[in-house]
Amino acid sequence: MTDDESPASAGPDRLRSIAVHRDDVATALEATLRSDREVVLRVTPPFSGRMRARLHSVGPASGSGPASESGSGAASESEPTAEHEGGAESGSTAEASPLHVDPQSLVADAPPYPEVDQTAADHPDTDVDTRRERHTEAVEAWRTAVRGSVVDTVSIDAGDGESIDVDVTALG
Repeated sequence: MTDDESPASAGPDRLRSIAVHRDDVATALEATLRSDREVVLRVTPPFSGRMRARLHSVGPASGSGPASESGSGAASESEPTAEHEGGAESGSTAEASPLHVDPQSLVADAPPYPEVDQTAADHPDTDVDTRRERHTEAVEAWRTAVRGSVVDTVSIDAGDGESIDVDVTALG
């Protein structure tokens, strides 16, 4: 494979690295854990050596909420690694489809998401307002931990059972 290949024939195997924003990773992971939506980081064709992965909602509530990039996300099954979405987005890239990177695969050793019930159990003698404050602090601490735990490499399912290992550049 060479860099002289035309963009129309550039498949995901050209991908060497993806850039992700730390906040996007935390937002996607939180949305996936807290709702019935599947929120991923999407890499769209035509593919080149370095690409940006952006927030995209592909779950049942696609098109609603701040994590949705567009209202045209197709529902797909959730897998623990990146996945390949069927269907092309433009005529010039008929052979290439967007790649979906599961936010869980982008985080090393993510702590469990803080649940409201656990916060209440940890502070049974405090009033509701204080519990809310402590839960808000716990969620922010979780987000900070996730933002600080973005991995350096990730394996992405490029379709047809093939996977590619790419470097991850964390922005922000």
